[in-house]
Amino acid sequence: MNLPPILRLPRLLGLALALTLAVALAAPVRAAGLTLLRDADIEYGLRQLAAPILSAAGLSPSQVQMILIDDSSLNAFVADTQHIFIHSGLLMKLDSAAQLQAVIAHEAAHIANGHIARRLGNARSAKTAAGLGLLLGAAAAAVSGDPQAGFGVAMGAQSSAMRLFFSHTRAEESSADIASVRYMLRAGIDPKGAVEVQDLFRGQEALAVSRQDPYMLTHPLSRDRYRALNGLVAGHETGRVDPNAQYWFDRVKGKLTAFKRAPSWTLRRSKESATQDIRLMREAAAWHRQSNLKKALAAIDGAIALRQNDPYLRELKGQILLESRQFGAAVQVYGAAARMAPNDALILGGLGRAMLANGQFGEALQVLERARSRDFSDPRILRDLAVAYARAKQNGMASLVTAERYALGGRLEDAALHATRASGLLPRGSGPWQRAEDILIAAKSAKRR
Repeated sequence: MNLPPILRLPRLLGLALALTLAVALAAPVRAAGLTLLRDADIEYGLRQLAAPILSAAGLSPSQVQMILIDDSSLNAFVADTQHIFIHSGLLMKLDSAAQLQAVIAHEAAHIANGHIARRLGNARSAKTAAGLGLLLGAAAAAVSGDPQAGFGVAMGAQSSAMRLFFSHTRAEESSADIASVRYMLRAGIDPKGAVEVQDLFRGQEALAVSRQDPYMLTHPLSRDRYRALNGLVAGHETGRVDPNAQYWFDRVKGKLTAFKRAPSWTLRRSKESATQDIRLMREAAAWHRQSNLKKALAAIDGAIALRQNDPYLRELKGQILLESRQFGAAVQVYGAAARMAPNDALILGGLGRAMLANGQFGEALQVLERARSRDFSDPRILRDLAVAYARAKQNGMASLVTAERYALGGRLEDAALHATRASGLLPRGSGPWQRAEDILIAAKSAKRR
């Protein structure tokens, strides 16, 4: 699985993938403590699940990105109007597409109802690498409650103040409950999933704060609110299950567990998979993690035979080949995936990575630039792009994208060092030169605070 680029920021969620997962998750990248799991297949599945909810909420599915965070605790939250963060622990705990869509609907309600917009008054925009790094650092500090976490230090903010920024009042929670049920009904989704999700957290209000799941810290739950939610849903349960939504939920959860659980666990339970292609995909991931290339390829080829037009299964095969040092074959397979999904930045990033490994530096540079233009927030694409620019003797651009990668990780001092170097090498007034200047401005602003 290409649970690649992972952005880390302090303690927001227990992070750190075990060393055995480093290959599968394609070398996690850190940014202040919060670990973001980036995988083309999983993100596509989450978009499929989120799209009807976001549309029902009056939000654009193309403008709100679903972000998966590597943390075993149960939580989901919004930090701005363009990202919904979901902990991997919560996703693995849920049992149905409707439950996950209920979580998405609740977070979408916080965006649509203006709960976040009102708090973002003077917050930094996340439209640049530096801005997103600061935003994610703020999320880390707020949810962890650690004043030393990421943004909390850079901005000189009290952890209690940061927590207040991200915590929702009970009035906001009730408002989001009402709106989320309305969105689910509008999208034709059984709202019973919303009650089932809240059942996971019942009784936690009686626990000490240190023992509560992070969700309780940002989403206060009360008996009155729980009863009100039950009342909202009563009479509206349809029992309807959308086969397409359930398929993508099973696939997303299946791939995530295949890389998060021990390979032996996956192989023992693969027969429980909802469909044969999901079963074979999970087995391919498990065999790959056990360095059994022959069995991994047999499994993923079986899955591809069942879904011949699926670029994401080919992307997994490309990853297996690349990480097994079959560079030429990896380029061919990634290339086929990219032709099927020409606008998927993570697939393009995998193709560029394979080309670099295969010595195709000029072609890699072109592909990685296409990937970066579609998703600037992937640190691994930026890392590979810097290598490609260095190989092409374009040192100013290599320094620029390195600066952007550090900014994205919240390491603004390192970002400023490389941005200064880039500014001196790039044509003054050019677009790349301005990007370097933006990073320097962000770094200076953070230092003053």
